[in-house]
Amino acid sequence: MSKHQDVKVLLVSLQQELEHYGHWQRVPPSDEALSSVEPFSVDVLTCAEWLQWVFIPKMHHLVDHDLPLPSAFSISPYVEEALKGAHGHETIVRVTKDIDALFQPSSQ
Repeated sequence: MSKHQDVKVLLVSLQQELEHYGHWQRVPPSDEALSSVEPFSVDVLTCAEWLQWVFIPKMHHLVDHDLPLPSAFSISPYVEEALKGAHGHETIVRVTKDIDALFQPSSQ
């Protein structure tokens, strides 16, 4: 399986876990909130909102259009801290760690 396919599978898994644990929303945040320039949009979005409305769509866009993927990133430390104590925390963090692993230098 290609890296793009691996990412797509994990994005679907992340969405499923967010939905399963009640963190998926039907109504998007305002356009203003979605245009935040802060890392992870921490000034206006919760972690789950950022995953749902920013991270997952942007990564799907790259994968679906076979565009170059980021060379490296790590979101799981943020997710782990921001969702601490939330329903499904461990499962959601596990998926984000799997996503991060695809973008570590050793997996290139």
